[in-house]
Amino acid sequence: MSAISKLEIRNFRNIEELSLSLSPSVNLIHGENGSGKTSLLESIHLLATGKSFRSHLVDPLIKDSCSEAILFAQDTEGSTFGLKKPRNRKHELKLNGQNQKNWDEVVRSIPVQVLDAGSFQLLEGGPKARRRFLDWGVFHVEPQFVNAWRRSKKALVNRNRLLKAQRLDEEQMMAWDSELSNAAESIDSARAAYIEKLMPSFEGVFRRLAGESENLTISYTRGWEVGVEIMAALKANRSQDFKYGSSQVGPHRADIEIKVGKRKAVEILSRGQQKILICALKIAQGKLLSESIGRDCYYLVDDLPAELDQHNRKRVLNQLVDLGGQLFVTAVDKSALDFESPEAAKFATFHVERGIIRD
Repeated sequence: MSAISKLEIRNFRNIEELSLSLSPSVNLIHGENGSGKTSLLESIHLLATGKSFRSHLVDPLIKDSCSEAILFAQDTEGSTFGLKKPRNRKHELKLNGQNQKNWDEVVRSIPVQVLDAGSFQLLEGGPKARRRFLDWGVFHVEPQFVNAWRRSKKALVNRNRLLKAQRLDEEQMMAWDSELSNAAESIDSARAAYIEKLMPSFEGVFRRLAGESENLTISYTRGWEVGVEIMAALKANRSQDFKYGSSQVGPHRADIEIKVGKRKAVEILSRGQQKILICALKIAQGKLLSESIGRDCYYLVDDLPAELDQHNRKRVLNQLVDLGGQLFVTAVDKSALDFESPEAAKFATFHVERGIIRD
């Protein structure tokens, strides 16, 4: 398995300079609130994906009075990853010393999942959060998916521009309808196939974490009516599209419905039950990733004790450890985390105070 063996952080959030030698299994980061625990996880996520899981803004990521943040990692296979994030200039990303135009190869090398308070958006939030969850999995197991996704995005931008102009250019509209339709069919096929593969994995993980739940159902909706071709749906919906100035059907409207009986899971389940469900979904994705392409998932788990009692924390932790990937877990009190797996014997512990690692 591949794992991050070395991590260096400079001028990131409240961390001035940090260099860590990491365990390939469990890395436990503990300390008071505001000490820099979550910032450490966030730095890994930013390096791996180009995005923070806490903010869409660049400035808060760079330490006050500093002009740039620098992140560097090396994995157990010898690959190196470097990111320079200036305050007022374009970022610089390198993989094995080579400049990267986008994050595709880095994302594939460090497939990272986050379990934190924001993960509740899978149940509480709108369709965008669930599409992001779905597309993360499809991206990693279906190499051609990202090309269709980008074609779809470009077609939507241009189609919406025509709609906002409130003037029908039939030739251009048909051209973008055709491009969107071709991409949409590929996207829908890949998403549907992924959900079909994911469900057995999810059901097994959920059973181990929460027991049976006969009334829990998860279903995929593609973003246009079943049994109708996307080209026909776009044409039939064109008057509505002009009314709103945007495309009302297509793969950008896809969703995952998570229900208990006939009601949304978020309306039925307690906060703790919701967290178990979310953990099961994300653990299942890591399991499927490993089975599909032979690469382990990296998990960034921020404040697991919140909403979970000791019994359920132990179950979730042991499921995560048993996946075999690298695990980063934060907690205010390290005694709140209880590991049973033999793999946990390889864990490393870091005590963070004001952005500094203390013994």
